[in-house]
Amino acid sequence: MNNSVANTARLLWAGLRTLLVLTVVCGVLYPLAVTGIAQGVFPDRANGSEITANGEVVGSELIGQRYDLPLKKGQETAAPDLKWFQPRPSNGLGTNSVNTRYELILSGATNRSGDSEELIDQVTAAKAAVVKDNSVPGHPVSPADVPADAVTSSGSGLDPDISPQYARLQVRRVAERNHLPVERVEKLVEQHTDGRILGFVGEPRVNVLRLNIALEQLANGG
Repeated sequence: MNNSVANTARLLWAGLRTLLVLTVVCGVLYPLAVTGIAQGVFPDRANGSEITANGEVVGSELIGQRYDLPLKKGQETAAPDLKWFQPRPSNGLGTNSVNTRYELILSGATNRSGDSEELIDQVTAAKAAVVKDNSVPGHPVSPADVPADAVTSSGSGLDPDISPQYARLQVRRVAERNHLPVERVEKLVEQHTDGRILGFVGEPRVNVLRLNIALEQLANGG
């Protein structure tokens, strides 16, 4: 009986010591080590890839933002502010939780099939809006020139990037609204176009937030 109690107590003490050691190693030392290495090697990424402007954090290069006019009375969705480069649509998770403003509460795709009437209507309306918004006197936009990312949301609904094609399609409208030469806005897009990762992974892309920050500086005479 005494041996049984002693063995049980020894096993319990061994289990408790193991729990304490693993708690310290896995719950304290390992997180501190990973955090320290991350802060030392790539602090920008470890802190959320924050983007600053005028000394303030204005967003993350990993999360898209909307550039809309103030919501008017009776409107369900704000109209885009056409002085800025516009991101991809952010269609979110569906009817009752549609992520229309890149809010971080929600993230996801619509999961509609290619033959979905709702998706077709949505894309058709989005294409018409892109053509209308970006056509300027003497330079109408052809529906055939509208890239796919201009009318469809990403899998997360929070894509921070657009294709160089979509950025270039917006150049004349942005230049006109900001009273800037088209050539300078074109150069701005070129400067903010990132190539494929390692030269072959993914597609060329333009980060909308970084581009709009540079646009603001250019419009303000920077």
